Amino acid sequence: MATIASSNSGEEDTNGGGGRRRRTITLKPHAAVSLPTPRKKKLPAAASVPIASLRSVVSAFRKSRSVLGSRVIGTLFGYRRGGHVHFALQKEPNSPPAFLVELATPISGLVREMASGLVRIALECDKRKEEDRNNKGPSSTVRLLEETAFRTYCNGKKCGFATRRDYGEIERNTLKALEPISMGAGVLPATGIEDGEVMYMRATFERIVGSRDSEAFYMMNPDSNGAPELSVYLLRV
Repeated sequence: MATIASSNSGEEDTNGGGGRRRRTITLKPHAAVSLPTPRKKKLPAAASVPIASLRSVVSAFRKSRSVLGSRVIGTLFGYRRGGHVHFALQKEPNSPPAFLVELATPISGLVREMASGLVRIALECDKRKEEDRNNKGPSSTVRLLEETAFRTYCNGKKCGFATRRDYGEIERNTLKALEPISMGAGVLPATGIEDGEVMYMRATFERIVGSRDSEAFYMMNPDSNGAPELSVYLLRV
């Protein structure tokens, strides 16, 4: 953009002689004005820390809930007096359980069943309705190990229901005490937190996945000396 400025030259017109003055018009360029470039606002470092922390927590949670391998650590435990059976599956002896349920069967009743030398536990849950799957989409499909309630059968007899349990302080202390034990059965002494002695049986299980709706866990018995054999089946029917 340019502005027009006029100035008197102070010269007389010699041809006209009528006192007219010659005017000259000069163009002066307008001085360029530099506007400050808007700068992008940067988030303060303190605001990015919670986001990074949240991502690390989600990543750790996903790793702890990762798919189990072909061999897992299985533990059955419960209070010796009137306690129900808890069944936990771990990827490693010191990892949080990927599967933890409480059965309605007392631990004493399971011990009596094991005296027969053959124990089959079946945990069944219902498939979701087709319209529910269509509405929620494939991303909402629940893995078999993430179901929350099962019908329980022990050697073909219905034994109530099994429900998913949170990994609380009592469960954490029990599995922590059993970390050095790879296979065996026994009784843990009572502590100030628990309500009494805890009976347990711990072994390595072979995991076989039949489909997304069926998995089987077979207790591995390297001795084959007549010890109770245990198998656990997860079914979605």
